[in-house]
Amino acid sequence: MQKKETEKCNVLEDFEKILNYSFKDISLLKTALTHSSFANEAKANLKNNERLEFLGDAVLSVIVTEHIFKNYPDLPEGKLSKLRASLVCEKTLCKFSKDINVGSFLLLSHGEQHCNGACRESILADAFEAVIAAIYLDGGLEEARSFILRFIKHELLNMASFIFDDYKTILQEIVQKNKGEKITYSLMEESGPAHNKLFKMSAQINSNVLGIGTGKSKKQAEQMAAKEVLKLMGY
Repeated sequence: MQKKETEKCNVLEDFEKILNYSFKDISLLKTALTHSSFANEAKANLKNNERLEFLGDAVLSVIVTEHIFKNYPDLPEGKLSKLRASLVCEKTLCKFSKDINVGSFLLLSHGEQHCNGACRESILADAFEAVIAAIYLDGGLEEARSFILRFIKHELLNMASFIFDDYKTILQEIVQKNKGEKITYSLMEESGPAHNKLFKMSAQINSNVLGIGTGKSKKQAEQMAAKEVLKLMGY
């Protein structure tokens, strides 16, 4: 019995390393990884992760909503809603779950194991939300935020250009990672009659022109210039 308990603790410690978070109350993590099928099969009054999943869903929504609200100030409400939905949907959460190999640490019934429950999207997505709740309860909101944004920021770079055309924000986030680099936009040309003007803007990083864009407004032309720079960078 003692050997089995030691093995369980070692497994949880391995998962903590993947999470990059050390629990003060390790039972929270164990519960987050306990599927209802395992708890029911064990018949030992074990807690399952359903309640944690409920809480994690709420914590995730608040943190994602706040992040995109603050970082994408030009997006209207409709596009913010669409972006949030894409970030917290079952498919995306399942991908996050696979990134940290949650399936290998889940406690599932023999039946669920036989049916490849550790690969099922709904189970993996729910478990990811349960892990969020466990971190939130153990370490507070900032620890949960740090964990969530580790996935969200990367996902935004992958999906942003497909959801909305805010190329300037995407480029700004990339440039900010390199100290000393600065992105600026300059008007190169303005043409056409007053009611139908066309603007040409350049995007410069440290005074080097890397992209040129045109549009019916300076903002639109800046977005097109930023898009060209992103293409040049391979995004």
